[in-house]
Amino acid sequence: MRRGPRLAPVELTVEENNQLIEWARRHKTSQALALRSRIIMACAQGASNSKTAERLRITKQTVGKWRSRFLERRLDGLLDEPRPGAPRQHGDAKIEQLIATTLNERPREATHWSTRLLAKKLNVSQSTVSRVWRAFGLQPHRAETFKLSTDPLFIDKVRDIVGLSLNPPTKAIVLCVDEKSQIQALDRTQPILPLAPGLPERRTHDYERHGTTTLFAALDLATGHVIGELHRRHRSKEFLAFLRTVEANVPAELDVHLILDNYGTHKTPSVKGWFARHSRFHIHFTPTSASWLNLVERWFALISERKIKRGTHRSTLELERAIREYLNMYNETPKPFVWTKTADEILASVARFCKRISDSGH
Repeated sequence: MRRGPRLAPVELTVEENNQLIEWARRHKTSQALALRSRIIMACAQGASNSKTAERLRITKQTVGKWRSRFLERRLDGLLDEPRPGAPRQHGDAKIEQLIATTLNERPREATHWSTRLLAKKLNVSQSTVSRVWRAFGLQPHRAETFKLSTDPLFIDKVRDIVGLSLNPPTKAIVLCVDEKSQIQALDRTQPILPLAPGLPERRTHDYERHGTTTLFAALDLATGHVIGELHRRHRSKEFLAFLRTVEANVPAELDVHLILDNYGTHKTPSVKGWFARHSRFHIHFTPTSASWLNLVERWFALISERKIKRGTHRSTLELERAIREYLNMYNETPKPFVWTKTADEILASVARFCKRISDSGH
């Protein structure tokens, strides 16, 4: 077997190791520098270029490039080199001030920085602010939401549900069950202008409502097949009707493991009594505020994007007919959603996020 040249070992001083850790963890660091820092720390632990590339999901050539630069120029080799062109108008100190202001301060007259507001405060051009923001991936105009579960059994429930996804039981079927409620039958107040070269499809911003429906769905983890049923209301009575549909569609010799959220209709006395009389059904509740663990939510996003969001329906019956057509078409060639992360990886990610929140100072 042919082998390549032996790699020069990467040995770090205490100062170099501390600096790499700071670059890799500090949220103010550019993503490129953080990745290079992780590459060098992995190499310093004795990992080969191939193993490092596999761990960080990058190419072997990228690992080799930054290993070589570090060995030649140490920490300075990980920094971006000056690029050709006109000389810079602002030095590193000004750029650092711009980034620090973006991250750590807020304007008095607004909730977030705009390029104009920050340019005025720092006495630089608007284009300078825009270029720096693009270079460091800063987007003050954007905000995302999150919700951490406070369920006292969060860890146990995560391990239970992820275990079902990665290692489903034998002689059983695992179904992810939920309801997409209040789906509105909407029609635009004026005709839609179709797509044309150079022009997107255009529609009025206002609409007319023609009623709502609820889609009950059970996603088979193994095959991706979906059992679906529509009801006009969203009560335990309708949920029980759907459970009977599920029972009729699953072979009698199989146990049924249901992944459910904590919605009230799933826990009424009548529903609990039904489960008590049907011993082959086993219930697995997701943690509170953690519906992302239920893969049927991913399928709901799919049908919303492909059929509901931009659909126009003049009646609830028309909406329900469109949903049934999509359901039948999807089940002709279903594809399962593949769960990849282990419970330990998920819990470690949540722990890192909690630490980031606790260290943010807010």
